[in-house]
Amino acid sequence: MTLADAPAPRPVSARGRVHHGMVFDIVRDTIEFAPGVQFDREYMRHPGAVAVLAVDEQDRVLLIRQYRHPVGHELWEIPAGLLDMEGEEPHRGALRELAEETGHRAASLSTLVDLRPSPGGSDEVIRIYLATGTTPLGDEDDFVRTDEEAEIELRWVPLADAVAAILAGDLTNATTIAGVLALQAHRTAAASDGGSPALRSADAPFLERPGHEPA
Repeated sequence: MTLADAPAPRPVSARGRVHHGMVFDIVRDTIEFAPGVQFDREYMRHPGAVAVLAVDEQDRVLLIRQYRHPVGHELWEIPAGLLDMEGEEPHRGALRELAEETGHRAASLSTLVDLRPSPGGSDEVIRIYLATGTTPLGDEDDFVRTDEEAEIELRWVPLADAVAAILAGDLTNATTIAGVLALQAHRTAAASDGGSPALRSADAPFLERPGHEPA
């Protein structure tokens, strides 16, 4: 049997919006789970997101530090953003976020890992890309960062140090943890006798999201 998540949507007999937010909505579905079994679930409807783990020739990863109000912390993270630009392909959105948040471009982009960070309460999906051949935009970086992004700090961190900080509990952003550990796992597998499968292309099919238009 293939080890893979499989689509298995259940019929939804009713859907209502409980809250319409600035970015996210909260909806309530009535699910016809099985004959004679019906229940309601409330969850966050999310536009989806992309993130970029940029690695340089010295095997350092590019992290940014920014304030996250819900947790009241300044977190070290990899660049990320919402899929909220109509018609924009996810990998194009990832390159845009890399440029806007760090002032860097990438020569090469691959799909590193996909995740659903909280499937019990949100339909959010995140794709993390591996970027190589990054260079500063220089004078081309004319994006104006506002609000919490105005204080973004950049730091190139050795991959081994990032892994150690995650395992020590010092880095806690979920997307950052997934990306860094996925890259470390890929490197470990590549060094083993069996090798490691090639990463997927940047334009590999995006995760299915019931009720959303295909990305």
